[in-house]
Amino acid sequence: MYKTIVLAYDGSEAGQRALLDCQEIGQWSQARLHLVAVMAPPIAMVAVDAWALSPTADTDEKEHYQSVLDAGLQRLRSAGLEAQGRVVVGNAVDEIARAASAVQADLIVLGHKHLDSWAERWWRGTSVSQSLIEYAPCSVLIVITRA
Repeated sequence: MYKTIVLAYDGSEAGQRALLDCQEIGQWSQARLHLVAVMAPPIAMVAVDAWALSPTADTDEKEHYQSVLDAGLQRLRSAGLEAQGRVVVGNAVDEIARAASAVQADLIVLGHKHLDSWAERWWRGTSVSQSLIEYAPCSVLIVITRA
């Protein structure tokens, strides 16, 4: 039985579906839920959006992640579940696995969006969900959403 669950949550459509599944599992098993939102390190954001960098970009980005995380926590808590969460900065796979280890999770839940085009799959490379199963300290539930 799952007593401690980590949900990697980003507010995306796939993340929303994972949140709903996590809510059901949490209600069924009376698990403690830990949401983690992983923000890319500032250097990665500079490499992607250097033209958009401003002195407040890091703060604005963290506030965005925190508001998404807070919305997910509110949904779980309003369903009567015990839920905590935090925003972390780093590589998503490393940070999710680290969070699961820290709380001794029995299960990690995350959403995954299937991409239909081979070009999209090639461009994306290895997904977080694919990599996470190699590094996770516990079971992983991947909630699939079609593109």
